Amino acid sequence: MPKIYISIGSNQDAERQIRFGLMQLKYYFSNVAVSKVYESEAVGFDGDNFLNLVASADTQLTISQVDQAFKQIEKEAGRVRGEAKFSNRTLDIDLLLYDNLVCDTPIKLPRGEVLHHAFVLLPLAEIAPQLKHPIQQKTYQQLWQDFDKRDEQQLWPINFDWDTSQ
Repeated sequence: MPKIYISIGSNQDAERQIRFGLMQLKYYFSNVAVSKVYESEAVGFDGDNFLNLVASADTQLTISQVDQAFKQIEKEAGRVRGEAKFSNRTLDIDLLLYDNLVCDTPIKLPRGEVLHHAFVLLPLAEIAPQLKHPIQQKTYQQLWQDFDKRDEQQLWPINFDWDTSQ
């Protein structure tokens, strides 16, 4: 069964949206595990801070089906498509990895943000430190150690309350 890695982020009612997103991921996928939740400032626009994490899961769905599930979850969370790249997000869910697959269609994998954004690479290195990037052939732990942290936005782990009864 393929293992997928998923980036999850929000800056609009972020705690509730992150809880909702994870609950929905558990509906579609099995063996869902999550990294710590990290907070960071918005980049490229004036907005509330973001909460980000990475999840892993097992799936029997194809890449296209996974992508459609993510779009459905985002829609249910109130996301409007066609917004500017750097803007507020109710819920943003992206497929980072689908096993070790490298492809351009139906979506580009591995997702490019893995190597360029601390808010993706750090939680991925936390949840899968010994997994190797299928192109770079370095572990995510090594990629994080080599990452130039001087030019990237700052992020910090937070104590996140996963209790969905709130």
